[in-house]
Amino acid sequence: MNLPTLKIGKLVAKIPIIQGGMAIRLSTSRLAAAVANEGGIGLIAASGMSTDELRGEIRNARKLTKGKGIIGINCMVAAREFLTLVTTAAQEKIDLIVAGAGFSRDVFEIGRKYNVEIVPIVSTARLAKIAESLGASAVVVEGTEAGGHLGTQRSVKEILPEVLAAVKIPVIAAGGAVDGNDVAELLKMHASGVQMGSRFAASEESNGAKELKEFYLKMNKDDIVQIDSPVGYKGRAFINPFSKLALEGHAPKPESCQGCLKKCKHNFCIIKALSRAQQGDVETGLVFTGANMWKIKEILPVKEIFRRIKEQIAVL
Repeated sequence: MNLPTLKIGKLVAKIPIIQGGMAIRLSTSRLAAAVANEGGIGLIAASGMSTDELRGEIRNARKLTKGKGIIGINCMVAAREFLTLVTTAAQEKIDLIVAGAGFSRDVFEIGRKYNVEIVPIVSTARLAKIAESLGASAVVVEGTEAGGHLGTQRSVKEILPEVLAAVKIPVIAAGGAVDGNDVAELLKMHASGVQMGSRFAASEESNGAKELKEFYLKMNKDDIVQIDSPVGYKGRAFINPFSKLALEGHAPKPESCQGCLKKCKHNFCIIKALSRAQQGDVETGLVFTGANMWKIKEILPVKEIFRRIKEQIAVL
């Protein structure tokens, strides 16, 4: 099977793979640049960052790619600073903005003003059609197999054909892909590209602590649960002491609130829980994971991940 290019507006990625934007600070400039340097699309996870930090990450990614390759951001619509962060990224001439955990109409005006491609994450054909009518350059269709916040309990393989029939813009499939065989299957279903999170979370360039990456490799298929996130969505996570408490409704309540979300259930602090995991605290941190993270048995450099994906696809 020959890999097609991925066209999103004026952008053309040689390899039709987008690296998922994983917050808090798992997807930073080092990972995004490594993916972009291999011909894919690298995303910096903006949620939880200050505007100055985001500017620094974007500029560092450009430095690491020598101004080449495609760099975008991923940001949660549910974040109170969503529009501030995406405007900052647009002013830094980011290539594309991927918006998930909610739906924003305002982001399309930012895209038009700064000539930035806008790519919403959707889980229904209806929302994909709305995105297209508002000016989306593409949509990411995310199924229940994805890690982190989930907008549906349906498989991406069920939703994808419905979205493809509803819109004419590129449709990128997300959820559950961890190797070349998974990518090929979604491309054969006529997806324009594939977004992969878990495989890149378990990479050398991911900004997660060593303890977190080692934790990924211990996963079994039955160790994955869905918790109620303060954001208002279900969240797919690895079972650990913290997620057990969350499932029981006994996760520690926030002692103080920074008001990071537009609406928050206050059942625990999502920013602090994800940050603890990113820093290596896999006991009291929230470890988000895709449904198939358990299949990953090695922490690999991004270059090797791409080499294996291309090698697997070439023989299909």
